[in-house]
Parts: sequence; C-alpha cells; structure tokens
Amino acid sequence: MGADVFQFKQFEVKQDKAAMKVGTDGVLLGAWIQLPDAACTILDIGSGTGVISLMMAQRSSAEVIDAVELNPESYQQTVENFEDSDWGDRLFCYHASFQEFVEEVDDEYDVIISNPPFFNDTFKEENSDRTMARHTQTLSYQELLQGTSKFLSKNGTCAFIIPFKEEEPFVAMAKEFGLYINRICRVKGTEDSVIKRSLMQFSKKESAPEISELIIEISRHIYTKDYLNLVKDFYLKM
Repeated sequence: MGADVFQFKQFEVKQDKAAMKVGTDGVLLGAWIQLPDAACTILDIGSGTGVISLMMAQRSSAEVIDAVELNPESYQQTVENFEDSDWGDRLFCYHASFQEFVEEVDDEYDVIISNPPFFNDTFKEENSDRTMARHTQTLSYQELLQGTSKFLSKNGTCAFIIPFKEEEPFVAMAKEFGLYINRICRVKGTEDSVIKRSLMQFSKKESAPEISELIIEISRHIYTKDYLNLVKDFYLKM
C-alpha cells in the first residue's frame, strides 16, 4: 500500500505527504464499525490521510464529519483528500492535537472513531513523523478515552483498533470513563497465526459484548470470505 495515490471504489486517497499511509488497520475499522441509522455527527481522531473519514462519508448520511490531525503534512493531505471527494461539504479537518481539541471544542458526536497511535514499547527515532504517528507518547489511551467520553453523545457509539495484547486494559480503562464494550472482533492474519489486533466498539450503555474473530487470508493474497465481505464496498479488486 505504498503508492502515492490509493484508489478506492468511490474515492481516492493521496498519501505522498502523510506520515502514515493507507493501511489494513484503518480500512478494517472503517468497514467494521456499526453506524447508527440516525448518526448526524462523526469525529475521526488522528485522520492521517483522511481515509476513515472518507469511508464514514461513503457509508453514512451524517451531516458533519470532523477530523483532527496534529501532523502538518498529514493535515494538509487530509484536507486535500476531503476537497477532492464527492463529500467535501460534509468533511472538515482541524489542525490540532486531540488534547487541544478537547480543551477548545464543546460539540457532541454521535460516532467517534480512531485508529490511534499504539506503539508504546518499541524504539522511537527522533524527529520521525511516522514514529510520532504510531506512538502513544503523542496521545495516550487515557487522553483518547477521556476526550472520547466528553464528546460522545448519550446514545452515541465509538470504535477503535488496537493491539490484541492491550485489549483487556483498554476495556478496563474505557469503563473508568463511562464507556462500555459492546462489540469485539479479534483479527488474525491467517488461521494459524496469533491474534494481532482487536476491533472494539463502545457506548455509554452496558451490554453483553458481541465477540467475533476475523481471519484475513487463507494463504498469501488469497482472502477469506469474511474479509472480502467486510471490505468489498471499498477495495477495487474485492
């Protein structure tokens, strides 16, 4: 997924400037989240290229889809991709850290979605935009969840994708901020590989969570039916 332009079925994503390119994690999250029928406002935390916001625009009739992006090049890329889409009148990106956004904005959102930075135990190179985008040093889980709890409407929903090994403490921390797990999907590359990611959806209402598993490939570039069904509305070759 390293090309300067990534072509989806209903939009394209330029990614020559962005620190983080279009990747499987973001597309999985954007396709997997269950959207309420009446969702009017959506917030994408850490937009990168803007791909998740664009997926939300394709999937919903939400009147407002806001994104927040700290990195200046990624912010410019998001704005460019928003303006080039068919939904530019519904998409807006703020150039700010999420922490600044939390302090300055008092809006409520029906849907909040984030593919957050999550490498918190690996070597960090100095002055690396990509490294900054992938580490919780710039946005901790606590800051993410506390801000999400502030912005989420009473009947709203929020979703994230994180490493599977961090699923249990993330769920426990979310509960501290009044966010309760409703759905979990654990993602494996192949049948025999370890669980790599957890897709998680929360709300302010407690319920018994729906738990599922998604396997991406049968073998190299041979995809499972479940994965194809999930992403078929977006990828050109699916």
